[in-house]
Amino acid sequence: MSSIDKTGIRDAATVIVLRDRATRPRILMGQRGAAAAFMPNKFVFPGGAVDAADADVPLARPIALPCAHRLREDCVDDNSHAVAAAAIRELWEETGLLLGQKGRWPGAVPADWQGFADMGLLPDAAPLQFVFRAVTPPGRPRRFDARFFLIDAADLASDPDDFSAACDELSHLHWVALDEVRALDLPFITEVVLAEVAARVDDPAPPASVPFFRNDDEESLFLRLHGRALPD
Repeated sequence: MSSIDKTGIRDAATVIVLRDRATRPRILMGQRGAAAAFMPNKFVFPGGAVDAADADVPLARPIALPCAHRLREDCVDDNSHAVAAAAIRELWEETGLLLGQKGRWPGAVPADWQGFADMGLLPDAAPLQFVFRAVTPPGRPRRFDARFFLIDAADLASDPDDFSAACDELSHLHWVALDEVRALDLPFITEVVLAEVAARVDDPAPPASVPFFRNDDEESLFLRLHGRALPD
């Protein structure tokens, strides 16, 4: 199993929320601030860096095994739990939307999750479908090893139109028709991921393999993660 040099690269998780799949599919997007150090003014999916505490967050249900296996490919350590928890946390923080199930937290609730727990919910990773991975190219002010997850709005435990609990990191949170989203000011990698999502609208099953846009200091590669079970 190969692995990339993660020096200066943070793990990150991004969530693509899809609704109206059978009629006119729409995607949730928000705009980063003009003063943001990473991708200012761009319209993006909710997401952000993995925190160390995410590895210890209890989950009502884990991420599905095929997705967990793909998350482990080309990695030194198995951080699939932390990445899944980070995806749910970032979705909650940046949009106020809840991906969880009723349940009681065992022990103390981390500060980042207190509002989530106050709703009587445990984060639920089962609906997360791993669909893309990308490493930020060299030379950028910040670099991330980002995993992109697709969920259906029907799996949310909250009103998909209620963004009242969102922080101010993303503005202009709104649902955009998939056939109109490219009119927004998008990062290149977001456009690539959207093409993958558009190809999956009519097929809710997990993909047979996951695209991996890998940017090392020496070369850029476009690989596929096939989800083979890996040894512990």
